[in-house]
Amino acid sequence: MADSADWAAEVDSQERELSNRVKGIGISDAKTTSTPTTSAPTVTSAPAVASVEDDDWNESPTVTADGDDQDKPLDAAEASYLTKVLRTKLVDSQVLGIEVQRRDPNSPLYSVKSFEELRLQKQLLDGVYAMGFNKPSKIQETALPVLMAHPPSNMIAQSQSGTGKTAAFVLAALSRVNPENKWPQVLILAPTYELACQIGDVISKMAKFMISVKLTFAIRGEKVARGSTIQEHLIIGTPGTVQDWMFRKRAFDPKKIDVFVLDEADIMINTQGFQDQSIRVRRALRDDCQVMLFSATYSDDVMSFARRVVAEPVIIRLKKEEETVENIKQYYVQCRNEDDKFQALSNIYGVVTIGQAMVFCRTKKSAAWLAQKMTSDGHAVGLLTGDITVEQRIAVLNRFREGKEKLLVTTNVCARGIDVEQVTVVVNYDVPLDTEMKPDYETYLHRIGRTGRFGKSGLAINFVDGRRSHENLMKIEEHFGKKILKLSTDDVEEMEKLNQ
Repeated sequence: MADSADWAAEVDSQERELSNRVKGIGISDAKTTSTPTTSAPTVTSAPAVASVEDDDWNESPTVTADGDDQDKPLDAAEASYLTKVLRTKLVDSQVLGIEVQRRDPNSPLYSVKSFEELRLQKQLLDGVYAMGFNKPSKIQETALPVLMAHPPSNMIAQSQSGTGKTAAFVLAALSRVNPENKWPQVLILAPTYELACQIGDVISKMAKFMISVKLTFAIRGEKVARGSTIQEHLIIGTPGTVQDWMFRKRAFDPKKIDVFVLDEADIMINTQGFQDQSIRVRRALRDDCQVMLFSATYSDDVMSFARRVVAEPVIIRLKKEEETVENIKQYYVQCRNEDDKFQALSNIYGVVTIGQAMVFCRTKKSAAWLAQKMTSDGHAVGLLTGDITVEQRIAVLNRFREGKEKLLVTTNVCARGIDVEQVTVVVNYDVPLDTEMKPDYETYLHRIGRTGRFGKSGLAINFVDGRRSHENLMKIEEHFGKKILKLSTDDVEEMEKLNQ
């Protein structure tokens, strides 16, 4: 990591240079955060300062076939991390079904409706309640009795973010820790540094009152001397570092591990080397070590990997909410030019009742231009493009989620995987196109899917600014088989009907 003084000086320089142009665009300093245990590493967030060229702010953008200024969607690991960090409460599990597969389908399957039924030690139960969990989520109702049974059962579980699965495996793991034994008893693997730190944060909060329980991180930047022995009860890390500590440094005895958790398995198998490293780690553990594997998807590749890691598992599949256009009202606005589009957005913002709104632009340049224009008109606007780091994105999205900005102008970097539950309106400032300038149906679905989440209704408005743009939108309408109605943003009465 760069010297902190140099980093701060660079940031100050950026802020001075950009202050006149970026002032008020909802991008602020991200606070430095750290995992809350003495042995935990520090996760430093750089200030969320967007870097844009002078002419980005002073002229209307021109959309061309050149893809250099286009953002790609977040990769799966970044999207998962952002979703975990931004999620402040569990999703409404009533709209999600659950399926359980076990070796003996005739064996009884128990579920719990309260945490008291699990007979947790008081310190752990107090930690659960301190985190704001009043009752088990859908996946916790079924998974926890299985994970905490005696003898232990292995598990493969599929669920989307926000369903309580991290808290489920953390609670089960903590319940099996014996603080009197001064060696690692729980080993948790995550595919990235950030995801490992996020899991550590959950553990630290849940174990708040278990003062004798300690955890350590086997991630980049954390060193262990050869010949030293780890005495913390839980190890959270990435496969490469854990493998190094286990086999080369011999810092802990894998045969003493009682619980092995492999989180985000779908991301793990798509990261070069991680799959083989994870399998090697698993093979070093005892045969009767309890194994839990979690994945957001349930593809053949994931299941092939899971079968090599988890023996005789109970399989829980929490049906993922499918993105659909069915509960989203779709409209389009005919515009002549960029000024028309900007005026249409201003009219929508002034008439339609909006919780939070996301506006998707095709390029980073057009997003920056639009954010500046809206800010100049006195609107509180956040700007999010791929030019900023993960930590900076968290700062921007946190401000948006907290309502400090009602409007988020973004690109495809936010098209999928990131849920802000208050979003009620999505505007496609530009109809999404692929690299061949043809309608991008998948991106369209992911974009408008940021509204209408978890069974709620949503509103999507598309701007078309020419014959070709209109034709592309009509192809999207035909593809999804749902009418996209024309909307006049100059007609106040028509606009007010959108509030009904």
